[in-house]
Amino acid sequence: MPNPDRWGREQRYGHAVDENADDATTIDLERRGDVWVLHMDNGENRFNRRSIDALHAALDEVEAADGPCALVTTGEGKFFSNGLDLDWLLAGGDGSEGFLDDVHRLFGRVLGFGAYTVAAVNGHAFAGGAMLASAHDRIVMREDRGYWCLPEVDLGLPLTPAMYATVAAHIPEATLRDAALTGRRYSGPDALAAGIAHELASEGDLLDRAVEVAAAMAGKSRAVLAEHKRLMYADAMATCGVPPAAS
Repeated sequence: MPNPDRWGREQRYGHAVDENADDATTIDLERRGDVWVLHMDNGENRFNRRSIDALHAALDEVEAADGPCALVTTGEGKFFSNGLDLDWLLAGGDGSEGFLDDVHRLFGRVLGFGAYTVAAVNGHAFAGGAMLASAHDRIVMREDRGYWCLPEVDLGLPLTPAMYATVAAHIPEATLRDAALTGRRYSGPDALAAGIAHELASEGDLLDRAVEVAAAMAGKSRAVLAEHKRLMYADAMATCGVPPAAS
């Protein structure tokens, strides 16, 4: 397991943020009927203390909502997410202690989330961004731009057990072996053929299609979804630091 030493958010749904922070990360939670859309909008959408805390807070908000519910997560422009903010982490930035555990916990929470989840992969999803996308129940990926990639073998940073467990929960074994050992970049069509993505859409249709898929599942029993995910992913969730409670 790698040493973590090697390795702003604007929140529009209630909590104050430091608007003067240079690295403020925009996490915008939008409601479309029964579907909550989590927008990541800060360039490459890399994970640092601010962004991970914002993402956890967004999940808290959706979990607390009553009634039918589904979740769509997306980025903006060229990037879904490029994963860990390594410059910040290597510099030992404020809040870096325990940070990797919170990243793992985010993956585990999405894996076991008590509602149907869809990743609308609008652009590049590298490393932790690819893991976050793969933690969702379904991936709708842009057909003409962006790659899904696990580049750790080229970065010299091995996957942690939690990272591996996250992608192994949903990605076919042969595909995961290829991705982890070669660092291959999967375009939308490649990802669909390899079982990473479930469907493709144009840039203009991507988010609407993801919301459509999520809306069709929003009326499913949240308790049953959570229990079925516990049955399927209990080991992976526990590895991520989210021990699932039996129903």
